Amino acid sequence: MKLEICTESIATAVFAGELKIDRIELCSALDLGGLTPSFGLIEACVAQSKCETHVMIRHKAGDFVYSAEDMKIMSNDIEKVKLAGAHGVVFGCLTATNEIDFQHTNLLTEQAKNIGLEVTFHRAFDFVLNPIEALNQLIDIGIDRILTSGGQEKAENGLELIRTLVKTAENRIQIMAGSGINAENAKLFTSANVDAIHFSGDLKTAALSGFGMGNNVSINSNKIKAIHQLIRG
Repeated sequence: MKLEICTESIATAVFAGELKIDRIELCSALDLGGLTPSFGLIEACVAQSKCETHVMIRHKAGDFVYSAEDMKIMSNDIEKVKLAGAHGVVFGCLTATNEIDFQHTNLLTEQAKNIGLEVTFHRAFDFVLNPIEALNQLIDIGIDRILTSGGQEKAENGLELIRTLVKTAENRIQIMAGSGINAENAKLFTSANVDAIHFSGDLKTAALSGFGMGNNVSINSNKIKAIHQLIRG
């Protein structure tokens, strides 16, 4: 089982590489579910971290319904991610009725694959009404992996659906569990035969000022070490 850390910090990315974590999902604004990070941060993580760098392609918070103009922005960001040397991209496109937007997902996937990037469909998957149908659609499109909490706020509570997704996938697509995974529950997912677990490696601390500039971010080294030791020994 592989380990993937989501982070918005170059320090966390480097620390993860030192522990031989398999992948990082690089974002900004994790408190909004993750948005596209800066080009400079992507370049720094690729250069300095020993982990594979997979980059969030999501330029706006809120839902996962994208216009033609949004698609141009996302397509441009995918090209920039490749130029920065990253290994993959992470996105999710839905319709207004919470189904897979097959056309937009297929277009972005084809673009990414044509330039040698892996594709992860993120937790937009947890909003779909029929996860088994959605799973098969993403397999047909050629997505490499799905990040899911099993349709629940925390993956621990969605374990039953995650097990079902793994069995249904039959190794045609990777299933990665994420949301609320920590040292206390990480071991649960080994029995589900997921391909990977995904967890935050950042520690948020209160900002020094009250001017609404957000929290400070540091490495959650104790959490990362504990999960790494638990899974890898």
